[in-house]
This record gives sequence, structure tokens and C-alpha cells, in this order.
Amino acid sequence: MQSELFASKNMAEPSTMAGMVLQNDKCVKYAVNGECYARQGSMVAFRGDLRFDKKGQGVGNFLKRQVTGEGLALMTVSGQGEAWFAHEAANCFIVDIASGDSLTINGRNVLCFDAGLHYEIGVVKGAGMSGGGLFNSVFSGQGRLAVICEGSPVVIPVSSQAPVFVDTDAVVGWSAQLRTSLHRSQSIGSMIRGGSGEAVQLRLDGEGFVIVRPSEAKPAPTTN
Repeated sequence: MQSELFASKNMAEPSTMAGMVLQNDKCVKYAVNGECYARQGSMVAFRGDLRFDKKGQGVGNFLKRQVTGEGLALMTVSGQGEAWFAHEAANCFIVDIASGDSLTINGRNVLCFDAGLHYEIGVVKGAGMSGGGLFNSVFSGQGRLAVICEGSPVVIPVSSQAPVFVDTDAVVGWSAQLRTSLHRSQSIGSMIRGGSGEAVQLRLDGEGFVIVRPSEAKPAPTTN
């Protein structure tokens, strides 16, 4: 049987070491030898002896999820084998987090990550309880994190001389050391006249970067 479908770029080769790699730009392959964590429902295929169990969030993170609606519903993948993860054909990226690093990522953009990474759902400082996407997950420790993004992301450097303002529905993540606050960019008069659609943004100050997706669509509700 012959077809471009069977081109080498589409074929899954056996893994040579444990951990995650990009299968292609829409899918991550994880060679599991022990345990990893993944977004619930993101497994599209697997082979080997693997179990997929709902992961508890811990009391603190569970309570924060009930208040914030932050979507980081996870499953534990354990055993030995290979699993492929994807979500709605979103683009996939792998981030290597070294000891001492910390990265803030919106829960809707998390695909899978190494068990050695620590994460905590946190309130974005300076944002209070208003706005969308303002309760994100802070990753630290040492390991790899797979991030998904609808479309091709824009990574914008942030410096102490040039703060960056981002739409709260478009932000994917940012350097955890950045200072955050809310910024209002339209006048009261404009709001009375119907508004510009750009009322409030997240302001980031300091030294680092922010990742933005090319869409302001609000994420669909998530379930526990």
C-alpha cells in the first residue's frame, strides 16, 4: 500500500529514552517509565502497559479551582510504554525548565509535564478577582513541560524600560518573576459610548518575556 500518509514524517518510531518529544507540531509523544502528568482527555493513542487515573489537586489547589475556575484538570499516567498527547490540533511546544526557573502558564495551555516539576495554582498579583485568565499555574523545579497554543504564539520580551500590556484572554504565560497589575486603557466616556473592546489588560513589568496566542477567544468551560 502506498500513500503520502505513510511518509516517514508521519510514522511513529520507537523511543530511545524516557521523556517527551515532539511527534509533530500538533502532538507530543511521551515515553513513560514511571509516571508523568497530562491534561485530562488529551491522550490520543498509547502502547505498552500504562494506566490513566484522575489526579487529585490537593486541598489548596482544589479550593482555588472552585473559586477561580482555573482549568488544570490533570490525569496521572503511570507504567511503562508510550503515549501520544494532543488537544484540538493546537500547536505544541516543549519547555525545558531548569532548577531555579519558574514559569507561569494558563491552565488551558498545559498539555503534559514531567512528574519532577512542581506546580501551584496562583492568583495573579495585582489582578484581584476580576478579568479572565488571571489565575494561572506556576511551574518550578526541573523537568519538561509541553504547552499548547491555538495558532503560532508571539513571544514578547519585557524589560524594565518597556512594560508590556496583554489581553487577559490572549495571554498564554510569562516569566514568573515579572510584576503584574491591571491596566485600564479606555476612558469612562468611551465605556459609556459602548467601549472599544479593549477595556482592561494585564501589565507586566520587570525583566523576562510574555507568551501571547493570536486569539482573544474566551476558553470553553472546563470540568473537574
